[in-house]
Amino acid sequence: MSELITADLVDLDLSADTKEAAARSLAERMVAAGRVTDLEGFLADVAAREAQMPTGLDGGIGIPHCRSAHVTEPTLAFGRSATGIDFGAADGPADLVFLIAAPTGGDADHLSILSTLARHLMDEEFTGALRSADDPERAAALVRGDEPEAAEPAAEAAEPESPAAESPAAETPQTSEAPDAPQTEAPQTGAPDAGAPEPEAAGAFRIVAVTSCPTGIAHTYMAAESLTKAGEAAGVELVVETQGSAGFTRLDPAVIEAADGVIFAHDVEVRDRERFAGKPVVDVGVKAGINRPAELIAEVQEKAARGEVGAPAAHRDAPMDRGGEETDGYGTRLRKWLMTGVSYMVPFVAAGGLLMALAFAIGGYEINKAPSVAEHFVWAETGSWAALLFQIGNVAFTFLVPVLAGFIAYGMADRPGLVPGFVGGSIALTINAGFLGGLIAGLIAGAVVMAIQRVRVPAPLRGIMPVVVIPLVSSAVVGFLMFLVIGKPIAALQKALTDWLSGLTGANAIILGVILGLMMCFDLGGPLNKVAYAFAVGGLANPNDGSLKVMAAVMAAGMVPPLAMALATTVRGRLFTKAERENGKAAWVLGASFITEGAIPFAAGDPLRVIPASMAGGAVTGALSMAFGCTLRAPHGGIFVVPLIGQPLLYLVAIAAGVVVSTALVVGLKGMRKTGTEAAVPAVEGEPQSAAETKREPVAA
Repeated sequence: MSELITADLVDLDLSADTKEAAARSLAERMVAAGRVTDLEGFLADVAAREAQMPTGLDGGIGIPHCRSAHVTEPTLAFGRSATGIDFGAADGPADLVFLIAAPTGGDADHLSILSTLARHLMDEEFTGALRSADDPERAAALVRGDEPEAAEPAAEAAEPESPAAESPAAETPQTSEAPDAPQTEAPQTGAPDAGAPEPEAAGAFRIVAVTSCPTGIAHTYMAAESLTKAGEAAGVELVVETQGSAGFTRLDPAVIEAADGVIFAHDVEVRDRERFAGKPVVDVGVKAGINRPAELIAEVQEKAARGEVGAPAAHRDAPMDRGGEETDGYGTRLRKWLMTGVSYMVPFVAAGGLLMALAFAIGGYEINKAPSVAEHFVWAETGSWAALLFQIGNVAFTFLVPVLAGFIAYGMADRPGLVPGFVGGSIALTINAGFLGGLIAGLIAGAVVMAIQRVRVPAPLRGIMPVVVIPLVSSAVVGFLMFLVIGKPIAALQKALTDWLSGLTGANAIILGVILGLMMCFDLGGPLNKVAYAFAVGGLANPNDGSLKVMAAVMAAGMVPPLAMALATTVRGRLFTKAERENGKAAWVLGASFITEGAIPFAAGDPLRVIPASMAGGAVTGALSMAFGCTLRAPHGGIFVVPLIGQPLLYLVAIAAGVVVSTALVVGLKGMRKTGTEAAVPAVEGEPQSAAETKREPVAA
């Protein structure tokens, strides 16, 4: 394997002013070195990782990173910025930028090297040496852990085992605070360090921790190192299990049993979480483990002193809750719970809906009456294949309501909520309560489980609570309520809604189209957008002419914002920044594929112009789609399912009309701003000015 970093992968005068530009500049060096095969594909993977969580760290460090199929071997590129680049850190911009690239399927040894380097970034002596490095070869040597002759006088008599001189491939990192102290092995082996002095101290407070991040390359191990060092400073015994991309080694059960408290610093679900049941828990995102480890240790000690066990009321393991705060209002948490259910439901919607739509396209709308393919299937008949696709899709569609209910409950109460949630969702189907029934069943199931979790039980019974008692009691309660109390009223409401949709005509249909279009384009993939989409998808469970019109209007309106931004950057590119023009190229594909989020980069930079323009176009498209009577049986697909749409040509006309309206508005609004800016600050002819450039010009003058 080549060296992890070489001098040609170092830029000590990184001139980029945005994180995207910084990633591109460093990635281009990787391409030139033969470490990355596809620049744009790799940058897309970096951007996808960045979208999950900002990669800026306190102390002026940015660590954009990803695992990518376009990476040939584990690689680091390092850039040093004189002005700083915003990577989303709380304390400001980063002047040290590490682009970490790991190949998909990279082996554990490679990822171990990367993770060890990530730990070194927590050491001020190491980062200080990088800030003072005077040539690329010296900086690359510091990152590799070499000891070039020029490094010795600059190290101020640092010991050989200091972080700046230690190889990243070493098994365990040293720390500047205690360079001679034995190192805790927990992040790598999951076992406590028998030689550490603190663990031997009688009566020492014992903590076990789990750290993880979406890619498991950097934040996972930096949080582990930060917690370990804070534990040493606080005089507690702290052992960390890192659940990274290279897999993980479980903590010794005896270590967990002896622990007085637990810290979860994670952004993906903790694996085998039930091992830690019955302990005081502090549950936070991985960046909290990096930035405020001492506070987390103090918090878990306080919970243990108060006798809190499991902290059920503050439980936040669900994906949509993990970034929440204790002060989140009920409305905010309710939205997150509902979005958890919708996010898990969407793959079933896409798979089942598209299979059924293809079946209708191949075999006609009567294919839903075909006999079971398990009993009658003719290999040479097109109708049999259409029936097969329909029946597979129909099976996938039957999971929609149970999955929605199950994962709403999961969002509220973690895995114990899955059983009553799925049971309640299945009952909703049985009694014809449909989508609304599943939604309410999920909320009830989550609430019942949360109530049970608040009950204090004797220690010997805690082990069977999540696997026996909670599923048994919660399923019985949810089943009783759904069958005998609220199920029938919900079913009646669902029927009324279905009948209303089926009877939509004229002005009522157009008004609904306008409302759905506005909702789809207001937050561009956010909660309101998802509510409109979930409403449309719910109608596909029991399709009729009205529900199929709603689905068509929702998808059409959702395609408008990214397509409009793409068109605007094409016809009036000088009104947009270079980065926006690049995003505009991708927005063509995203919009055509019904990915409304493709307009987010434009809205983030100029929300007061982009969002109203998008909403206007979406409302026009929604209204026209309903007026034209366009129908859609596929819940996704964009222009790729146009042949499956009722009135396809008029459908395209509705989309085009909305795109033109949004484009005209955004160009007009931005043109007004441009005129005002040019009047105040003369710009170089033919060269658009960004907001930052406009602000800097008067100072330069």
